[in-house]
Amino acid sequence: MSKFGELIDINLPVLLDFYADWDTGSRAMHPVLRDVAAALGDKAKVIKIDADKNKELSEALRVKGLPTLMIYNHGEMVWRQSGEQDANTLITLLNKYI
Repeated sequence: MSKFGELIDINLPVLLDFYADWDTGSRAMHPVLRDVAAALGDKAKVIKIDADKNKELSEALRVKGLPTLMIYNHGEMVWRQSGEQDANTLITLLNKYI
């Protein structure tokens, strides 16, 4: 969990994607997240977290549905949504914290 704190407590907004390879919605988000990361470059971080391999973290954050997306800004969660999102929505949300 201390590594998680290091991931989110930075001076950039962080988009977390909790996913699973077996989940269709999660797989559909892969190209969307690549587009978001490419559009924002070094102004934000996009981090994918395999929910199956990180069960303790997933449970601690109460991740129930996949994909679950979260935005952290300076270590605090500022947005959370389960289900697929489009790149423009995510870019707009992240831009609020840049």
